[in-house]
Amino acid sequence: MSESKASYAGPMIMTFLAGAVVGAVVVALTTPKTGPELRGDLKDLTARAKRRAGQLADDASETWDDLKERSAQAATDLKCSITDAAQDLRG
Repeated sequence: MSESKASYAGPMIMTFLAGAVVGAVVVALTTPKTGPELRGDLKDLTARAKRRAGQLADDASETWDDLKERSAQAATDLKCSITDAAQDLRG
């Protein structure tokens, strides 16, 4: 059950972030400001979005590496268990 919830977490987070970005852009464009102020705000918004995307990419990379490591360990443990069970059956 927790695996099915985890499989929906990634798309839900990405959808939320996309909505947040769209909302921020709409607010920035509909707020009465001068051209230079608006361009500065959009530049700041873009820089923050890039930083956040980089952080999310780093987090995803770490999670992926951890998942690979755990999977490899589980495969090794399973192989040892099967080998032990086969030896018990022979003996």
